[in-house]
Amino acid sequence: MIVDLVEEAVAHGARVEPACEVLGVSTRTVERWRKEPDAEDRREGPRTTPAHALTLAERERIVALATSPKYRNMSIRQVVPRLADEGIYVASESSFYRVLHEEQLMAHREHARPAGKSKPRSHVATGPCEVWSWDITYLRTSVRGTFYYLYLMLDIWSRKVVGWEVHAEESTELAAKLAERACVDEDVEPGSLALHSDNGGPMKGSTMLATLQRLGIAASFSRPSVSDDNAICEAIFRTLKYRPGFPRKPFVSLEDARRWVADFVAWYNGEHLHSGIRYVTPIDRHEGRDGAILAKRHALYRSAKKTTPRRWTGETRNWTPVGDVTLNPLRSADAA
Repeated sequence: MIVDLVEEAVAHGARVEPACEVLGVSTRTVERWRKEPDAEDRREGPRTTPAHALTLAERERIVALATSPKYRNMSIRQVVPRLADEGIYVASESSFYRVLHEEQLMAHREHARPAGKSKPRSHVATGPCEVWSWDITYLRTSVRGTFYYLYLMLDIWSRKVVGWEVHAEESTELAAKLAERACVDEDVEPGSLALHSDNGGPMKGSTMLATLQRLGIAASFSRPSVSDDNAICEAIFRTLKYRPGFPRKPFVSLEDARRWVADFVAWYNGEHLHSGIRYVTPIDRHEGRDGAILAKRHALYRSAKKTTPRRWTGETRNWTPVGDVTLNPLRSADAA
């Protein structure tokens, strides 16, 4: 039965080791049972009870003391010293915790319960200018402790940089102007766009929110203190800062920083073959040319397979255009 349960878990995507851990057996035991399905269970459990194990009466007394009116509103770290002051010793602090855990009496009380973080709303982009993501990153200057700030907006469907600016300060007013300018440049219709960001001051400032409302843009935000709800922007900032040619020395002026970022954006949009969109450029996907490019690649590979079929054991490389793109997709557990 255990072998069947493990195989069922693996068939549904689980790894063998965690599945065995849940069932309380080792992976080596399961492997032995698979090889010898008719063999006996040769596991050897504890042969003796530890001499210092708590008795049933002691366990019951721990539960009774911890749940008594006098101590039930105190933590165990408070209870054990107070019992010592009264001349009472039942068990160590760790034993108190272990017994109460086993009795399922260590749940958080309502006021002490950690605040849950709601899942960010998922956004599905079926084409360009439906879902954008934006963020701000630091660019070093020649003055220690002083930075330039790169504001960047990205279309998650095509990965095209739709707007960027470099400034000497973080400002919600500057962010609002960038959003408005990007919408004009991309001819965005009111009510058709969602703009995702983290919870920084410029992102949630009143001027920015008012501008988004006036433009008919739905604002979307990451969970507080969660770093991967805006992963697409984090990825492009990594590409920017690890690209060959990124200055090892600080930018000497604001114009120098703007010039470098302009060159990067031109390369990123028009030359960079992006892995997330099947290695076409963001501008080709944004303008609908990716289908023809990928179809041409597919035809080339099919022809190559006919010419030298021994080089392939299966299908050729997948050159199918990427379909819808989901920002912060729900996992199956979240959806349930």
